[in-house]
Amino acid sequence: MIAEEWSVWSTTARVVVTDAKRMPAARALVEMMLGEIDQAASRFRPDSELMAAGRSSGPVQVSPLLATLVEVALRAAQESDGAVDPTVGGALCTLGYDRDISIVDVDGLEIALAVKEAPGWRSVKLTGTTLTIPDGVVLDLGATAKAFAADCSARLVADALDTGVLVSLGGDIATAGPAPAQGWQVLVQDKEDDPSCVVRMPAGKAIATSSTRSRQWLRGGLMLHHILDPRTSLPAPRTWRSATVVADHCTDANTLTTAALVLGGDALDMLREHDVPARLVAADGTVRTLGGWP
Repeated sequence: MIAEEWSVWSTTARVVVTDAKRMPAARALVEMMLGEIDQAASRFRPDSELMAAGRSSGPVQVSPLLATLVEVALRAAQESDGAVDPTVGGALCTLGYDRDISIVDVDGLEIALAVKEAPGWRSVKLTGTTLTIPDGVVLDLGATAKAFAADCSARLVADALDTGVLVSLGGDIATAGPAPAQGWQVLVQDKEDDPSCVVRMPAGKAIATSSTRSRQWLRGGLMLHHILDPRTSLPAPRTWRSATVVADHCTDANTLTTAALVLGGDALDMLREHDVPARLVAADGTVRTLGGWP
């Protein structure tokens, strides 16, 4: 095997292939996929297709790629009963996360935190490639788009280059093609001071980790993070430091981990209902595992 990694989207992209000679082409394919998704759906680029659609009044025709990314986000909202909601984008901007996290003012001016329910994913209409975003609503596709990018990139490389591949985008990891003889070995750890473990995944599986400790910034002495509760438009309580789920697709795993952080104490019941291998790290560092987590 051979691996390469580089910085993208304020995180680290890592590609591992089982056939070393395929690496240059594999990296080129992943970089191409990430560039197309960034141009379509970035909340931090005024020239992205998503931001242009948000500035339009009424229905607008969008590319098949953006339509798919919105569809994935709306499906995540529906499957999570609204816990994962793309209409929190405006609230993230209000809280100070209005640009790439690498250039967010980490200790900004004090702001008044007000409880306000997000506009709601049902207010966004998508019919084929016709998208309608209500006036004043800012969509944030970040979480689901990153997981989708991992899924699509892994599948693209495996199909085009006939190799086993693992694509990691921060906490979102997807695999495709044949796995190494001992399976894919994945270190599960959010921060260096968090408890860690290594899991072995068979070919085609995905794993996602969401965190209340990553992508955080200060406002008026308060430490905020990017996982918002749509019911309040405020950062979810830090019941859990992180949540990790293994699933067939990274988009599904990411939906469940994000929902778990939003739901707090109710996350255990939700994850049991979905019967997936899951690992939760509580605020005090205690680890809870469910669903046959190894």
